[in-house]
Amino acid sequence: MTKRDYYEILGVPRNASADDIKKAYRKLALQYHPDRNPGDKECEEKFKEASEAYEVLRDPEKRSLYDRFGHDGLRNSGFSGFTGFEDIFSSFSDIFEEFFGFGGFGGRRRDRTSPRRGSDLRYDLSISLRDAAFGVEKTIEVEKTVQCSSCAGTGAAPGTHPETCGMCRGAGRVVQQQGFFSITTTCPRCRGAGTVIAKPCKQCRGSGRELQTKTLKVKVPAGVETGMKLRLSKEGEPGERNGPPGDLYVFLHVEDDPFFQRHNNDIVCQVPISFSQAALGAEIRVPTLYGEETLKIPRGIQSGDVLRIPGAGIPYINGRGKGDQLVQVIVKTPTKLTRQQEELFRQLAALEESADKKGFIKNLLH
Repeated sequence: MTKRDYYEILGVPRNASADDIKKAYRKLALQYHPDRNPGDKECEEKFKEASEAYEVLRDPEKRSLYDRFGHDGLRNSGFSGFTGFEDIFSSFSDIFEEFFGFGGFGGRRRDRTSPRRGSDLRYDLSISLRDAAFGVEKTIEVEKTVQCSSCAGTGAAPGTHPETCGMCRGAGRVVQQQGFFSITTTCPRCRGAGTVIAKPCKQCRGSGRELQTKTLKVKVPAGVETGMKLRLSKEGEPGERNGPPGDLYVFLHVEDDPFFQRHNNDIVCQVPISFSQAALGAEIRVPTLYGEETLKIPRGIQSGDVLRIPGAGIPYINGRGKGDQLVQVIVKTPTKLTRQQEELFRQLAALEESADKKGFIKNLLH
């Protein structure tokens, strides 16, 4: 079955802001949520459809892929939509808690006392074209939050501990009775944590975390290009309640080179030659990423022609071979001539003019 356009599903224009997309999804989620429409299959499908659209359009990378290549681009990237409600509620537990006061379907709620994985971090690293060709190890400094050294991450002042919340008795939720209905909401005192801190740690002000600059080494393999990213496992933000840390993603940006240009795995450059070298042929020395190479200029080459140096390009990222270097020759016109050079050019011009006249007359006779 052909999927509908995600922007059409949410009822927003293609240039909609992140806030507009979130508001549109909130409206549809409230309207079609299965808890509000028990047993209504049509509402369930519309709810899943809207959730899938929001999952894509709220993510800048997925949205960019979708804008450029549509649904096919998302499938090629590994995203195939939601298969059931568990996928939806695991992805949007935070937003559902904001919308409805609970984090799931059919009474499912996110346990704020359980461990949670830390957030991923991003670092943008610029490298030279030569670094991209040969690989390099770079030292970077990343500022991130770490466990507070004073309270060991508890948030409580040294010598004290977080106390069980008296309002929810550690459940993180409170039940309010309204007529025949019971409404469960996040505890307003502990905000769902189940514990409260009577005496906050002075160093981290009760957060359990502090900022720290960490020095890391990043190994960049040969053959990378702009847009590629490297993952440093467990170098992201620390998890909550002893949860695992996130990862650090290093996004690579290859700087422009003043002499070489890159086209896929080939290297392109321009080299000037003289009139005499172009007419008679020559051997010249050409810079490459790997040092100078001797390049043979054939007789009669024209300005703009391209010669190839096999294997002098960028290595393939899988380690199987390299690209080539493409050398475009530019015949350089001299701007200043000595008297001897000018006389020689005049003689050459006279010979060329004579040859042209003979050729013209020969063509007339034939």
